[in-house]
Amino acid sequence: MADESMVRNLASQARAIWPQEVGLFERYALPADPYILDAGCGTGEVTSRLAELYPSARILGIDILDDHLELARTRYASLASRVRFEHQSVFGIEARDGAFDLTLCRHVIHSIPRADRVVAELMRVTRPGGFLHLIPEDYGMLHFQSAALDPRDFWHEVPATMGPKTGVDLFSGRNAYGVLASLGLEDIAVDYVIVDPLRVPRETFAEILAAWRDGYAESIAETTSVNEDAARAYFNAMIANVRDPRGYAVWFVPVVSARKPASEEGEAVLIPGG
Repeated sequence: MADESMVRNLASQARAIWPQEVGLFERYALPADPYILDAGCGTGEVTSRLAELYPSARILGIDILDDHLELARTRYASLASRVRFEHQSVFGIEARDGAFDLTLCRHVIHSIPRADRVVAELMRVTRPGGFLHLIPEDYGMLHFQSAALDPRDFWHEVPATMGPKTGVDLFSGRNAYGVLASLGLEDIAVDYVIVDPLRVPRETFAEILAAWRDGYAESIAETTSVNEDAARAYFNAMIANVRDPRGYAVWFVPVVSARKPASEEGEAVLIPGG
């Protein structure tokens, strides 16, 4: 996704998803001053919300896009005493085993190859008894009304073709449970944020789709039978559907969480450092 459109997308998705997602954090039994990792933090939209939710937490946000990290540092300079943004890869996190009480990875798993390796790395840096919180997107979970262009044709063709050609799993939402289970994680839960006109402002939903159109249309044309003009037309039809006061569309966003097994009796538990 092009950088400018990604910035818009991250902001719109945070506005759409966070209000429903935030209540899920109540399930995590965290210490009074938790150490939290936001892996793939982007521009810090959710990192900053975590800082508000956990006012005594220390938070590390990591990403590989320096422009996004610099934007995050500038926007949230007032949080610098306890929130850091660093250039790091989710494939090799620069932290000791068991460093974090809570590890997040939102809107990343579907966009990278070998997501199982990343989840294993997230598990490594989470303390025994700590928690993982993921949003693995699934592009079979979007539904729109039919019009002159039928979005069902688009969503049937594009993820199934684009994913294998780019080496990623665009249906990772339904596959994440198996990945977590295979790693031995416990208390696995799959919840859904529902992005639709009843729960999210129509314009916010439309802004997400517009950012996808502007960021992905060219890549879709390079990897599928849908050319760029057609991809834009499909997205425009979806945007019109969402903006129609009598229209309905829905995006089911999986939120997958789990607990790392606690240490064996008598084993020392790592306490997060500075």
